[in-house]
Amino acid sequence: MRTLRVGFDGRALTSPAPGIRRYTRNLLVALAALSGEVELVVLGGSSVAVPDGISHLRALWNPKSNIGWVSFGLPHVVWRSGIDILHSPAYTAPLWSTKPIVLTIHDVSYARYPEWYPYRRDVFRRAFYHLSARKASAVITDSEFSASEIHAAYSLPDSLVNVIPLGVDPVFTYGDKSESAVLPRSVMPPYILHVGDLHERRNLPMLVDAVLAARKHFHNSHLLSLVLVGSDHGITKQLNVTDQWSNASPPVIHFDTVNERQLLALYKQAVMLAYPSFYEGFGLPVLEAMSCGTPVVASHAASIPEVLGDAGILLDPNDLQGWTNTIIDLVDNKFEQERLGALGRSRSKEFTWERVARATLDVYQRVYDT
Repeated sequence: MRTLRVGFDGRALTSPAPGIRRYTRNLLVALAALSGEVELVVLGGSSVAVPDGISHLRALWNPKSNIGWVSFGLPHVVWRSGIDILHSPAYTAPLWSTKPIVLTIHDVSYARYPEWYPYRRDVFRRAFYHLSARKASAVITDSEFSASEIHAAYSLPDSLVNVIPLGVDPVFTYGDKSESAVLPRSVMPPYILHVGDLHERRNLPMLVDAVLAARKHFHNSHLLSLVLVGSDHGITKQLNVTDQWSNASPPVIHFDTVNERQLLALYKQAVMLAYPSFYEGFGLPVLEAMSCGTPVVASHAASIPEVLGDAGILLDPNDLQGWTNTIIDLVDNKFEQERLGALGRSRSKEFTWERVARATLDVYQRVYDT
């Protein structure tokens, strides 16, 4: 079998979205580990972000905007790259290309619920995403839920869309929880953790209300906090963070970003990861928490049950009382925390990047052979 030469859109490695960066880097590393089965070259972007041992081809034309890059800069570097296939790992792909395109679409929330994206030029972004999907020779997505949503949004044929669940980054491992030294200074256990951009679809006002109700239940015996890690997309003003019981431990602590050691420590020391989202294409923090042995309480909406399975607690995202009661029950129940943590660790082992790489290589081969 001929070794395929596959090009990757290099700008995904420095995407502002952490999930996109993790997906692209981990997939590249896992594909490179399939020794001799695929040749990889990163097209454009920063050479500093390219994993060791993978080729990089510098772009001669670097438009600043994403649309400019995908429309002009990327097609130009593809033309001179000598690749067989282009993989665009984050929603957008050139509308003209000399090579077939594999496009990863992680979710289509922007198309299904445009009211969540009230940006001035969002209609143009949605149109460009739609045209990118139409141009692709194959689409990869992260869950069966996302596949059904892509069909609904774009009416793509079933044969075009390939479901390949994500893997867990090796950095998220179970082990010694005595990592309080690298916790951000303002964080003290016990706390509930949420990881992901602060966005309307994440249902965070409900979660804040549940944590405040749990604090009231415990009075001052537990200075329980909610720690939010992710960029604010304009919802912090909606969060009710008034706390009448104690100023010693703030009810809500928000970090736009933390370093990798701090994130790992936050996962390991949390009472639980709370993930009450209305809509997810996969829900990577759920998998990361499971791998760390952190109990997961999540919404039963969208793709989340595909990821969590029976390894955590699934709740109605609108059930404030159910979330409050679950938080109260878990805070003091070390046995249940350990039980859920063990279930999560076991399930997380099914999600490997080697499996993702081999399934992705199968897609490349089908596209090339067509």
